[in-house]
Amino acid sequence: MKKERDDILKKKSFSFAVRVVNSYKYLTENYKEFTLSKQFLKSGTAIGAMIHEAAFAQSKADFINKLSISLKEANETQYWLHLLKETNYFDENIFT
Repeated sequence: MKKERDDILKKKSFSFAVRVVNSYKYLTENYKEFTLSKQFLKSGTAIGAMIHEAAFAQSKADFINKLSISLKEANETQYWLHLLKETNYFDENIFT
């Protein structure tokens, strides 16, 4: 069961990262927006990277630390998403 749960987390975080990359391309190509979008790209793709890295943690503490960093990156990504929405780079349809 644990392996199945880990696979779901990895798949969902990877799918999210793909959406982040595509959003970054949209922002840079259509709006020539590079500052906010770069921050969004970094934090949004770091979520899955840390989840994947946690699979090879050297200890339980290392595993918890990597997942904690992933959670922090998710929180930061949420901030950038809200900021991009409130500054009209993303409309309600793109935001959801």
